[in-house]
Amino acid sequence: MITKIAWKNIWFKPLNTALSIILLTASVAIITLLFLLEEQFEKKFSDNIDGIDIVLGAQGSPLQLILSSVYQVDAPTGNIDYTEAKKWMKHPFVESAIPLAFGDNYRGFRIVGTTPEYLTKYGAALKDGKVFVNNFDVVLGSAIAQKMNMKVGDKFFGSHGDAAEGEVHDHQAYTVTGIATPTGKVVDNLILCNIQSVWAMHDHEHEEGAEAEEHDHDHEAAADAHDHEDHDHNHAEKAHDHEHEENAVISEEGKEITAVLVKFRSKMGIVTWPRIIAQNTKMQAASPAIEINRLFALFGIGLDALRYLAIGIMIISGISIFIALYNTLKERKYEFALLRVNGASRLQLLSLVLIESLLLCVTGFIFGTIVGRVALLFISGSSEDEFKMSFNPFQFVWEKEGYLFLLTIFVGILAAVIPAVKAYSLNISKTLANA
Repeated sequence: MITKIAWKNIWFKPLNTALSIILLTASVAIITLLFLLEEQFEKKFSDNIDGIDIVLGAQGSPLQLILSSVYQVDAPTGNIDYTEAKKWMKHPFVESAIPLAFGDNYRGFRIVGTTPEYLTKYGAALKDGKVFVNNFDVVLGSAIAQKMNMKVGDKFFGSHGDAAEGEVHDHQAYTVTGIATPTGKVVDNLILCNIQSVWAMHDHEHEEGAEAEEHDHDHEAAADAHDHEDHDHNHAEKAHDHEHEENAVISEEGKEITAVLVKFRSKMGIVTWPRIIAQNTKMQAASPAIEINRLFALFGIGLDALRYLAIGIMIISGISIFIALYNTLKERKYEFALLRVNGASRLQLLSLVLIESLLLCVTGFIFGTIVGRVALLFISGSSEDEFKMSFNPFQFVWEKEGYLFLLTIFVGILAAVIPAVKAYSLNISKTLANA
């Protein structure tokens, strides 16, 4: 009964009530959004670096090397010589080393040359088909297969570089031989093939360029008929080459890769390798754990600022609730006096004011958690397009959100203390005498 009366009372002045709820909703939404982002962002970053002690790559920004090689969200720092990298991959300190070679994409999804161990490292099994064996065989990440509606046996042409608008390599198609199971990790948004496929694709570009130059030179020197004859002959040779290109064994001499994901037998390698690699090679060795901690430290400043802003808005909403209750108390003192005459106790009046404040807070909290998750849904869609990283808006961070609920209730109780005490100590006879 008291709750029903309290609910009707808070809508006695709908504008004041709406303002209080909006302010509280905004603060709860921001804090909820931060909780969800922190929880899922840190988990995704931590899961993807699990089992990677060092990343070998070209000299440049260590953070850029980690973001490009581990998380696939940045441009690589450059390429490194595969022969030189292979010497370090076979070092006694090394437990496992997974090479990576970038260069192409398919509709914005990166095509990565690597070994089948890359799938194992991220806990991805094959849901359908088999792992890549021949050149230009590929295994699709689960997210790509779902978004593109692709299946085993499908063929597609890659585009040069990281941009979906890059030049299409239409001389050689990739063939889907397998589809990986979902992992919630970076591998879900990658197209995996062997390293030889990356080399073969770009070696073909160099050969075509050289042939084009030679063809232009011959064209100037020879007659048109002879030129057409040479062109047909070259075309036939290319067709013959393409028949064997899929199974061709490519020499590793002079070839380059982008990075190597290294796991050590002992932690000594993490300490010593960055200095040794820098002094003795043209490569760098970056620690994912160190670089990601730096990244979180940079993000932490912005997240803290947003959190303080949200707490400030919550305090303002508490003041708004206090003002609303205090002002309506003056207008409703005759109503409270009549309730006392009709048998309501002082505690019932006290609880009536408290319940009004708590109803405002609970309503604001419910709306805030919904708005925060809707905001995360939009952020997830944007981050998935840009960085191939999605977030789950339906996840609950029970402990943190529980504390947030208690904080919201505390703000409501604090805002209602003075109006509730005034209602409790209301002088019935004096109030009715002045009516």
